[in-house]
Amino acid sequence: MNFGNVLTAMVTPFNEQNELNLGRTETVVEHLINNGTDALVIGGTTGESPTLTKEEKLTLYKHVVEVVNGRIPVIAGTGSNNTQETIEFTKKVEELGVDGVLLVAPYYNKPNQEGLYQHFKTIAESTKLPAMLYNIPGRTSINMDVETTVALSKVPNIVAVKESSQDVFMMTEIVDQTDDDFMLYSGDDGFTLPALAVGGNGIVSVSSHIFGNEMQDMVQSYLKGEVDRAAEAHQQLLPKMKGFFKAPSPVPIKTALNRMGIEVGSVRLPLVPLNKEEERQLYEDIGM
Repeated sequence: MNFGNVLTAMVTPFNEQNELNLGRTETVVEHLINNGTDALVIGGTTGESPTLTKEEKLTLYKHVVEVVNGRIPVIAGTGSNNTQETIEFTKKVEELGVDGVLLVAPYYNKPNQEGLYQHFKTIAESTKLPAMLYNIPGRTSINMDVETTVALSKVPNIVAVKESSQDVFMMTEIVDQTDDDFMLYSGDDGFTLPALAVGGNGIVSVSSHIFGNEMQDMVQSYLKGEVDRAAEAHQQLLPKMKGFFKAPSPVPIKTALNRMGIEVGSVRLPLVPLNKEEERQLYEDIGM
């Protein structure tokens, strides 16, 4: 399965009591589909997965699948630092009709590369769903080596990696050493164009909640060979992208969505809302 080029790592909407809000979720899904998103990645970092219960995730995933109704792929976060627990949860999620799963590198345990390989391979072999690996050393404290990613790409249903190392050299080597049908996505908005330039497929994005059409235009311009136009779009988008990460994500993107009238509620502790100065700076950065 090809997940497309601009995938949105979707926020999880809450109500005023910070409870899961399915009505607001439907609004966000429709907004994203109409705003340049090729696929949804739900229950990931931007979706505040650490503070969602498994029951909330299952409810959220089921609802999103029903709302999307096959229009675009839905990739659900099922990974954790507990291999057996991830297998059991992935099997439950598989029954909901999602199109793929996102498997984050196991945080806190700090396994070696062989441990990473066995963790992901064992989970992937327990499900029929396509799996996207998620390498994000800034949050997990471990970095998956190129060799490990390449070896895992040989597992039949491991079809992609969300590479959030901000290392273009690693991205280049992964693209070079994996088969053409293995997809590499940047996990950092600012690296969308560099990832494409070294042969990657696109971005799993936060900024696409607001600038999805603009990001899609940049990507398609590059793919059509309009490199100058893509570079100009990158230059225009980069300061706005940076604005979404001056405070812990997804606090800024939720703030911006609420500002534009797409109600998504606040964030759950230990995250806290922006203060007034942070809000002012965000709106200045993104031109809102």
